[in-house]
Amino acid sequence: MEGIIIKGIAGFYYVRTSEGVLECKARGIFRKNNITPMVGDRVTVIATPEGNTLDKIHERSSELMRPFVANISQAYVVFALRNPDINVELLNKFLVYLEMKHIEPVLVFNKSDLATEEEMTNIREDFKGTGYPIYFIEAKSGLGLDDLYAQLRNHITVLCGPSGAGKSTLLNKLSGNETMETGDISVRLNRGKHTTRHSELIEINDALLVDTPGFSTMDFTMEAEELKNYFPEFYEYEGECRFNGCNHNREPGCRVKAEVGKTISEARYNYYVKYYNELVEENKRKW
Repeated sequence: MEGIIIKGIAGFYYVRTSEGVLECKARGIFRKNNITPMVGDRVTVIATPEGNTLDKIHERSSELMRPFVANISQAYVVFALRNPDINVELLNKFLVYLEMKHIEPVLVFNKSDLATEEEMTNIREDFKGTGYPIYFIEAKSGLGLDDLYAQLRNHITVLCGPSGAGKSTLLNKLSGNETMETGDISVRLNRGKHTTRHSELIEINDALLVDTPGFSTMDFTMEAEELKNYFPEFYEYEGECRFNGCNHNREPGCRVKAEVGKTISEARYNYYVKYYNELVEENKRKW
C-alpha cells in the first residue's frame, strides 16, 4: 500500500493512505544505510506480524533540512511590505535557493494595507519574466487569503521568509488553527518554546501544508557559473548569446543583457551580476 508520511515522532511514522492514517515503524535497513524517512516522503507500507512497516521510500523531488521535509513542491515566500521593509537581496537569495531545491516559489507580500498601488506595481515589474505568482495580502484581517487557499491545491507547501514578515500569522489563518500563538506556544499541539518540534503535514482540501513557519535562513554554496540556471527569466534566451556558455555578465553579444529593461527587470539583473561577482571572488579564495 502506498501513502505519504504526514508526521514522524519517536520512531513512529504516520502515513496517510487510501485506507486512512496508519502508524508505522521503519525497516531496520534504512538505519543501516543511513537513510532517515522524512515527513512528505511517498512510501510503500506493508503489514507484518509486528505491525505496519515502511518498506520503501520512493524517489524524492526535493529535500529540506529545516524544516525536515521531503517533496515540497512550492514555497510561499513571505515578506512584509512594511515593518520590516523588504530586504530585496534576501528575497532574491530565497528565490535562488528554492530554484536550486526544485521548489516553485510563490511571492507573498504581507501588510498590503501599508503600501501604495505604485509600490505594488513596482514589485510586479521587478519580477516580470520570472513566472512567479505574486500575491498581496493582509494576514491579520485575512485580506487576499482566498487566492492563497486556491494556490495550495495539489501541492505540498512550506512557508519561508524573514522574521517579522507574518509567517506564523499566515500559517494560523491557512491552517484554521487560531490557537497557535505567534512565536510562543501552541495549545492544539501542546508545544512551547522549549518543546521538541516535529514537522507535520496539515490537510487542507486537496493540499498539504507544512505546519511550521518554515525557514528564515539558508546555507548553500555554488559555482558562479551555476547561478544563471536559477533565474527563470533567462531561460527563454539560452542559446541565443554570441558565445556558448555565456554567463550574461561582461560577454559581448549577450541576448540576456539585451533584454534587461524590456522582458527582464533591471533590478533582478543587477542582483544577478552582484551575486555572480561575489561568487567569483568567493571561489577564488577557495583556491
